[in-house]
Amino acid sequence: MGQKVNPNGIRIGITHSWASTWFAKGKKYRELFIQDVKIRRYITERMKDAGICQIDIDRNKKTTVVIHSSKPGVIIGKQGAAIEDLRKDLERRFGGSFEVNIQEIRSPDSEPAVIAENIQGQIERRMPYRRAAKMAMEKAMQAGALGVKITVSGRLNGAEIARSDTFREGNVPLQTLRANITMATRHAVTTYGTIGVQVCVYKGMVFKKIQQIQSATLTTKKSAE
Repeated sequence: MGQKVNPNGIRIGITHSWASTWFAKGKKYRELFIQDVKIRRYITERMKDAGICQIDIDRNKKTTVVIHSSKPGVIIGKQGAAIEDLRKDLERRFGGSFEVNIQEIRSPDSEPAVIAENIQGQIERRMPYRRAAKMAMEKAMQAGALGVKITVSGRLNGAEIARSDTFREGNVPLQTLRANITMATRHAVTTYGTIGVQVCVYKGMVFKKIQQIQSATLTTKKSAE
């Protein structure tokens, strides 16, 4: 059997950064880690239609929550009323002082979380999963993605035996660590069971070290001149 590794986790420090940035020891670490999970779960459940892709948590004197969303207007609300309510709710539920920032996603069609959410919604509305997956792949490729891989598994079309179906378009080099690949999973709850949706999107190679070396050599050349 192949050893499957999460494409997001294996690329931390290479193409992706940490979603939580703070430091703690012993018992405090466990408490803060569980609190991070609860914060993310609470925000995603409260704002299901906001197109949330990622939630970053930074702890310093106050806890800063950065929500990456394709629909920032839904989170902000009229004159920032909804975001203020969210901040107060977080402070009441988890204690301490919170700050909530919103970051808009420019091309949501190429974000795996948004793609998975769209397919999930369409499956729940009894749309054929093949059509939903193919339409999502087409949109993602038009939005600038270099490759898309979608896996749908469960009792597809209400079949007695569960199975999985995979759709691919373009190139998705999962084994290449410098490849900018992000993955998202969602669960479509239907009358005949839960159907899992997994989406991987490839957006090109990341050569951070090469860029740093090139910029360093350019600055040394200019200073020498």
